[in-house]
Amino acid sequence: MRFPISAAVLLASMPVLGLAQDNPSSLEQVVITPSLIPEPVVDAISSVTVITRADIDRLQPRSVADLLQGMAGVSVVNNGGLGETTSVSIRGTNSDHVLVLIDGIKIGSATTGTAAWEQLPVSQIERIVIVRGPYSSLYGSGAIGGVIEIFTRQGALGEPSVPSFSVSGGSHGTYRAELGDSGSARDGWYNASVNGLYTNGYPICVAGAPATAGCYTSSPQQGFWSGSAAVSGGYRWSQATGTADFLRTDGENRYDGNIYAGDESRIAQQVLGGTLTTNPLSALTVMLSAGQSKDLSQEYFDSAPDGYFDTARDTASWVNRLSLLDRQKLLLGADYERDAVSSDTAYPVTSRRDTGEFGLYQWLGPRTELQLSLRHDQNQQFGGHFTWSAQWAYRISTLLRASASYGTAFKAPTFNDLYFPYYGDPTLRPETSHSAEVGLNGHSTHFLWAVSTYETWIQDLIEYDPVTFGAANIDAARIQGVEARLGGWLEGWRGQLQLTALDPRDVGVDYGALLPRIARFTERLDLDRAFGPFGVGASLIEVGPRYEDPANTERMGGYDTLDLRASWLFRPQWQVQVLLANTFNKSYETALYYNQPGRSAYLTLRYVPKSHT
Repeated sequence: MRFPISAAVLLASMPVLGLAQDNPSSLEQVVITPSLIPEPVVDAISSVTVITRADIDRLQPRSVADLLQGMAGVSVVNNGGLGETTSVSIRGTNSDHVLVLIDGIKIGSATTGTAAWEQLPVSQIERIVIVRGPYSSLYGSGAIGGVIEIFTRQGALGEPSVPSFSVSGGSHGTYRAELGDSGSARDGWYNASVNGLYTNGYPICVAGAPATAGCYTSSPQQGFWSGSAAVSGGYRWSQATGTADFLRTDGENRYDGNIYAGDESRIAQQVLGGTLTTNPLSALTVMLSAGQSKDLSQEYFDSAPDGYFDTARDTASWVNRLSLLDRQKLLLGADYERDAVSSDTAYPVTSRRDTGEFGLYQWLGPRTELQLSLRHDQNQQFGGHFTWSAQWAYRISTLLRASASYGTAFKAPTFNDLYFPYYGDPTLRPETSHSAEVGLNGHSTHFLWAVSTYETWIQDLIEYDPVTFGAANIDAARIQGVEARLGGWLEGWRGQLQLTALDPRDVGVDYGALLPRIARFTERLDLDRAFGPFGVGASLIEVGPRYEDPANTERMGGYDTLDLRASWLFRPQWQVQVLLANTFNKSYETALYYNQPGRSAYLTLRYVPKSHT
């Protein structure tokens, strides 16, 4: 395993880098909800990373994939740039083992089981919470590897009108614009924004790729555009608070292929949700929420419709949070989920329901923290399923804490796994897992650090069976890993180092082989410093070699990329930003035969609210 360049630099000059915050102490104010109970990030037993709006503005990512690439435990695969199919996995698990929420509403396609990451507008995101580890005991099916919760921009009670504006342009004929406003009025608050993106694209398929590669119909990309709108608001009464959130993104890809001409793909994502929170008793909080997410796709051939897949997910939940004596909390809840599929492909079953009941007990002692959770799911197709989790932490000193956890999870088969013509098998069983983790974390005046090691076993993995030419429960996996994070401030420099080492092994059909598309080592180093109105920064990402196929016959080499950035606050609340991505023009692939963009430059003009200056 190659020792990372940035790790050597860091070890020679530690400590540096802040954990995604302006300073380490600010972590006390960051409220997260991996356990459905709000708590500061420093008190969370889970392995958690929080990416704030300030981080997004500083790092200048072109997409959500850019933002997540190299984060501890996270793997990103992209089929050739902006707008192209993107998948995200956590801790070596499959991409459909990650549960994704937007403003508390579960998203993702019911046919593929994954979210359309390439369509999410990074400019309309307020923060991202990455929770690593099994969380089916609270969230149900899908959370084998972890949970990623995305929060869109929100207004705040008592806040005056705060406009947002940015416009940028750069390589590959890329243009982006965002306009929004947030604020409050009396006992209510609001946010509204629109975003547009267009890029000419570039040759996606590598030269000489075989026809069997699957990328021959998309080489080169002839343009991608997307438009999105987000609206949210809330109102506070004496004993209750109500919120509503809406996000809609529409995108279109155009291709000029080597075999087919004029291919076009349109996709849309929509999320609508609302929550009512009441306090009937001083120690009791009741939350009622409901929402719907949609994943819509339409293919075209020579401008004629050529297949569509539309899925919708309706959800509702009832959560009761009770504060007990001696720093104890109890959470009891129930939720409902209904998936529906509409397509010109014949599915013998087009909907299914799942109901869940769950509970969580949390005890925060002077030194010891304990959290226990249990959930039962009743699936219309698979019957009952129990999952549970136990988490423990012990504060060795005010600066040092140890933790341990164990949990189970499951993933119900997708509609494609079950019913896609000539592939699906309606007798498939849910995938199941159990995971164990131990960790150590600490902090001082200038830096924060965390180290954790874990092991996950997954049974009944659903894979392609070459004997039946369809999906089958024929595989199993054992994943061992170590994650390390170090961040802080030194001599005016701020940043973060994140390291991930994995041993993701197939223990089923291809016994001993590495799981496909998962690197055994990844690293990310972010460094930033401000000089009055000027700012400079760099991000170095290193990814080890991977295999495209389960049998480990198609190898993709490792790579490292360096992004450089600068900013200038040339007028009060007006800033110019410059990004040079892939500075050394490295050629690499995250999916076999699909090019990633070479050296690219971008210029951005943005309005900076006074609270951010």
